[in-house]
Amino acid sequence: MAFIKPLRGFTPKIGERTFLAETSVIIGDVEIGEDCSIWYNAVLRGDVNSIRIGNGVNIQDGAVIHTLYQKSVTQIGNWVSIGHNANIHGAEIRDYALIGMGATVLDHAIIGEGAIVAAGALILSGTVVEPGSIYAGVPAKFVKKVDAEQASEINKKIAHNYLMYAGWYKE
Repeated sequence: MAFIKPLRGFTPKIGERTFLAETSVIIGDVEIGEDCSIWYNAVLRGDVNSIRIGNGVNIQDGAVIHTLYQKSVTQIGNWVSIGHNANIHGAEIRDYALIGMGATVLDHAIIGEGAIVAAGALILSGTVVEPGSIYAGVPAKFVKKVDAEQASEINKKIAHNYLMYAGWYKE
């Protein structure tokens, strides 16, 4: 069973049909929507500020979600995919965005709807990634706009596949 710890008067809230891997960690002021999946060794640490996660979100193995004390919150929209070992720190990730493996998104950054942050990218604090765009590199820079239909297909497919994968663990 996942490690779920109330802290500072906040008890994590977990939506219906959400899969929590046995080694996932959810602490404090964290709210997770319905049909999400929090995978092995993922850490959602709402000890110093709030973390809000929409519906259908997958937070893959080893990802860390955190915030700054009294200065930033983390907000993740619906059907977002957070890749293996990614770090999200006090940022806003909008619907159907895809954060690649090992990417880091820092405080007050905004990742637009349907955007893709490439594997290993570093999104600096305060960066605004436009909807439907790809950012890559360290620090990350705009690469190109993605065809809206193509981005939707890729991002939606990944997000919905993770809902299917989570179902395998509930059988």
